[in-house]
Amino acid sequence: MNKFWIIVSHTYLNKLKTKSFIITTAITVLILLGITNIQTIINAFNKDEDGTTVGVIHQSNEVYTLFQQNINAIDKEIKLKVFKSETQAKAAVEKEKIDGYLQLSVNQEQLPQAVYKAQSLAESTVSSSLEQALQQTKTAMATQKLGLEPEKIEQLYSPASFEREALVEDAKTEEELSQARGLVYVLLFVIYFAVIMYGSMIAMEVATEKSSRVMEILVSSVSPITQMFAKIIGIALLSLTQFGIILTVGYASLQKNSATQQEGIFEYLGFSDIPIQTFLYAIVFFILGYFLFATLAAFLGSLVSRIEDVQQMITPMTLMIVAAFIIAMFGLGKPDTPFITITSFIPFFAPMIMFLRVGMLTVPIWEVVVSIGLLIGTIVVLALFGARVYKGGVLMYGQSSSFKDIKKAIQLTKKEKNDE
Repeated sequence: MNKFWIIVSHTYLNKLKTKSFIITTAITVLILLGITNIQTIINAFNKDEDGTTVGVIHQSNEVYTLFQQNINAIDKEIKLKVFKSETQAKAAVEKEKIDGYLQLSVNQEQLPQAVYKAQSLAESTVSSSLEQALQQTKTAMATQKLGLEPEKIEQLYSPASFEREALVEDAKTEEELSQARGLVYVLLFVIYFAVIMYGSMIAMEVATEKSSRVMEILVSSVSPITQMFAKIIGIALLSLTQFGIILTVGYASLQKNSATQQEGIFEYLGFSDIPIQTFLYAIVFFILGYFLFATLAAFLGSLVSRIEDVQQMITPMTLMIVAAFIIAMFGLGKPDTPFITITSFIPFFAPMIMFLRVGMLTVPIWEVVVSIGLLIGTIVVLALFGARVYKGGVLMYGQSSSFKDIKKAIQLTKKEKNDE
């Protein structure tokens, strides 16, 4: 057991000190700080700006007054300034005193119409607000011409009552589904990137040691399955360290946010009504998914002798993860389709797809147990088969780019065993 923990600590400490780990963690932390403080950053750049000023050239005081009331109700950041002529308004735009100007007029039916002019039309928010205010102005004037009373107009435009209810008693409500969808979306990304990044790291670690011929000494003193899982655990501890740093920084940054101080972090993120079992399932499927692909990556990495061949060898594994992620993205909109149900029992897809189902739907407990059982069984089979491939693979040298090398690795393991 001492040898196991020696390899674990060696793998963990070596990777912890690498420039790639430090740089990746630092960049991720900076991005997270930027995301959690995005509003503060935007306000800092806009501190000298006092809203948006739009010039207006109009022909009717009645139309302008009604339009002004509507724009104030839609966007209080937009201020209107009246100009007598287009020449004055255009000069004000060129001197950057206003952001643009609106030519407000009436058509043959005495209903409002407008043309908005600015140096650039890249800022679509302002023009959209102006268009919406104009539409409301036109609607108000048109209904007034028809002689409709304000109460009838309000009744006409009030939204229709429409509710959705599930026939199953314990089905999730619409609000719970919306919150669960957000959480599942976030955690799917975490599982996806973690498996790809750390699986590749394990394969690279094995190939690096093998290229230095250290592996021959290690295999002779430590059993292959012990060595393989020691590396997997070592990288797992590294990932926990990285996630711990990221989560701590993210939590501390959110705590300083005034909105989270008033509501609480889970309320601020919209996860307040999500049941605790969803988070537990996220942890379970994340761990099982990690061990499944980490075991696969370890023995695939043992088949290559050059670091340059690692990515080529683990490409099928990466494509499998990508396929699972794409299926999960489809399942976010249709989690109860037969295709999603079937793929949730396939071990290489289950960490994402079954977690998607338990997060979005009320899944029978036996289905979850079967999926987890298949996952654990696959990990055990991969571990036993992987140990045989691993022991022979680390003794193979030369260019390796074909899965036929798995057969050669097993033959070397048998030969080694017979020699003993």
